[in-house]
Formats: sequence, structure tokens, C-alpha cells
Amino acid sequence: MALNWFKKLKSGLSKSASKVEGAIASITGKKTVDQETLDNIEEQLILADLGIEVAARITKKIKDQKFEIKDKKEINQLDISTTLASEIEQILIPCEKNLYEDISSSPHVLFLAGVNGSGKTTTAGKIAEQFRLQNKSVILAASDTFRAAAVEQLKTWGNRVGAEVVFGTDGGDSAAVAYKAFQLAKDKGVDIVIIDTAGRLQNKKDLMEELTKTCRVLSKLDPNAPHQKVVVLDGTVGQNAHSQLKSFDEAIGLTGMIITKLDGSAKGGVVVSLAEKFKIPIHAVGVGEGLDDLQSFEAVSFSKALVGLDD
Repeated sequence: MALNWFKKLKSGLSKSASKVEGAIASITGKKTVDQETLDNIEEQLILADLGIEVAARITKKIKDQKFEIKDKKEINQLDISTTLASEIEQILIPCEKNLYEDISSSPHVLFLAGVNGSGKTTTAGKIAEQFRLQNKSVILAASDTFRAAAVEQLKTWGNRVGAEVVFGTDGGDSAAVAYKAFQLAKDKGVDIVIIDTAGRLQNKKDLMEELTKTCRVLSKLDPNAPHQKVVVLDGTVGQNAHSQLKSFDEAIGLTGMIITKLDGSAKGGVVVSLAEKFKIPIHAVGVGEGLDDLQSFEAVSFSKALVGLDD
């Protein structure tokens, strides 16, 4: 991982890391890790949105670990941080999966789902840029026909990254837009189709039905399409991300997730709790609005940044 990206990641996760670091700092000056310290660490991990189960698991590991007290001095705070990062790594590593690998179909359809405001449209643009850097051609489908602003935003991204944008009429059939984009990609020999879907309809049932319909329509052109179905989650919502992911997974069968806006709150630990509970691949995390502020997820670096360690 590039050093400049790790610096951005560490900076973006600093609010979350400060909670963890504060708890670990309470060990300084002690000869042993007592129950009061363990309870404090567990509480801070929960407050950082790692979730109750993960916090308990990590705290137990710290309790069971026999930390070496060198020259009869205090417990080394770095040792605690390293143990903490290692435990988080073990949860995250099985979920680490590059979004840009295993592109075997042509055109390859990437379907982005998520609630309104999660950052789907911006994410679509940033992913298109990453594919462009790999010399792959991209079509963007503005399937969020209910928000004119989303269509205009996607057009802006299309101009920025050199991708054609397919759109329909305001309030029109979003599945038809997706189908049109996929057919156009087939006709033109375009490599990638990224579909930006709606996130806000009259109620959740309507939204999920629209998503399943769009997937069904795309499968008429290719039985395996969409080839990737990825939910985009806003990292600032913390544990509410669990119910969002569950709903989208039940509706369309997710193949992965992307977590955005991790620089906006102290809830970065939610990435760990999502990995622990759902075991769904994590493709990327975002810590800003810039083109290069969404990068492939790497478990080791994320774990270090979350506990305030250097790369």
C-alpha cells in the first residue's frame, strides 16, 4: 500500500483510533492488565463501533495474552496495540477481496446498491476511474431516475473520467436504463458497465423490488449478470449499517461491500463488526471526496490504522 494512502487512511480513522488508543493508554504504568482496564478497553472498542461480540473477543485475547514486562518495568503499550491489531486482522483478512480482479465477463456488469446518501454515485465515478487506469472502457448507467441531481452528478463523473453515461427520463423505468446500458456495452465492445441505482423510493419494499427487477432484466442479456452486486455503506451510520447490509443481501444476494465516509466519524470499527457478522467481501474503503480517496481494502493496513499504529 502506498505510504500516502496509508497516511490518508490513518488520518481518516483518527477519530475511531483515538477511542482505542485512549483505552490502551490506561494500561501505561501498570504491571498487569487488571479487570478494570479490560472493562475500559472493551467499552472503548464498543464505542468505536466494533460491536459487542468483537469487543468481547478482543478483550478476552488481551486478558489471555501473557505480556512480557521487560526489566521489571510497566507493560509495553505497543505490545497491547500490536495484539489488538493482530486480532482485528484475523477478522478482516478473510473478507479482503480486490474489486478489480476476476473480471472474466465482457461486458462485466457491476451493480451498486445502497440507501440514498451512502455515496453510490461518487463511488461509481471513482471506480470508473480505477478501471480507466487499467485501460478498460466503461459505461455508467444512471439508473437512479428518481433524483435528477444523481443523473447530473453521474454525467459530471462521466466527463471527468472519460466514460459514456446512459440515462433515461425523470422518474422513468430504472431497469430499462440498466438494460440499455448493458446492451450498448455489448454492441460497442465496452469492458465494464457500472450501474448506479436508486436509494430512496416510497418505502423499502418498493426499493428492493426495483433492485430485484433490474437484476432480473439484466440477466436476460447474460444469465450471470450482474456479475458483481455491491452495497455501498456510509461509515458514519455505525451499527445501522448492519440492517442496511442485511436488507440488500436478502433482496439481491450481495457479492461485496464498499464502506465510504470513514473520515467523518468515530465509527470506523463498524467495518470490523460487519466482517465478523456477515463474512461478505470488503472491496474498498473511502476516506474523502478526492478521486484517489477510495482505495482497495487491505486488512493489515486498516487494522493498524484503526488502533493508531504506523504502517
